[in-house]
Amino acid sequence: MLSGDRVMPLLRGRFGGPYLWSEECRSTQDVLLYNEWAEGAVSVSEHQTGGRGREGRPWEDTTAQSLLLSVLLRPAPESPVEQLSLVVGLATAEAIDAVAGTSGELKWPNDVLLDGRKVAGILLESSRGAVVCGIGINVNQAEAEVPDRTRVPAGSLRMSTGWEHDRAELLAELLLTLEQRYDEWCKGGLEPLLPQLERRDSLRGFAVTVGDVSGMAAGIAPDGRLRIVHMDGTESFVASGEVQEQVSD
Repeated sequence: MLSGDRVMPLLRGRFGGPYLWSEECRSTQDVLLYNEWAEGAVSVSEHQTGGRGREGRPWEDTTAQSLLLSVLLRPAPESPVEQLSLVVGLATAEAIDAVAGTSGELKWPNDVLLDGRKVAGILLESSRGAVVCGIGINVNQAEAEVPDRTRVPAGSLRMSTGWEHDRAELLAELLLTLEQRYDEWCKGGLEPLLPQLERRDSLRGFAVTVGDVSGMAAGIAPDGRLRIVHMDGTESFVASGEVQEQVSD
């Protein structure tokens, strides 16, 4: 269990205060969205009855096998908060790698992949000047326990490494890494993080379609948009949307 007496002694930064834990809740997002908590407040649950992802999709979990949390951030007014999907995604991939010895990739704009399978997703929701960042990580699920009808094949840390992982250790590493990456972003925007985002970009060089835009994914722009190069050499920059990878015959 990820109760406070297990996790609080492991925390090494300012994120995690207050630390709000429950055995079950509808969504860790809701715990933070409708209350005036300070920046760095964290909501964690062993199971969500109404977990959600982007565009209202449900987020399924196996009780006490996932890491389900939300973190409250209060960026400066007029900050490009949509970039936080990439900031949080990068921190999540780095924390997973530090704990599990893996090589995580990022699928723009908000998925973390291991071995081509989605192991983590990010959801941003805003309320009264605050941004609540929801993070769901499949940690110790066996293959039979992850959803089998998803746009991107689902995986878990256990499936990638072959062994179970300490969720409390991963949570502490994630909160510290997120704090560090968030502080970098607050000071310098997305540009200082671009080399690491580029290194982990799973889409670069692949044919993709986002909405009505199709072409070759050519990296992440300094403002966080996805750069797409068309067959005629022209470029488009996509700010949001679902990425469909084109499969050749």
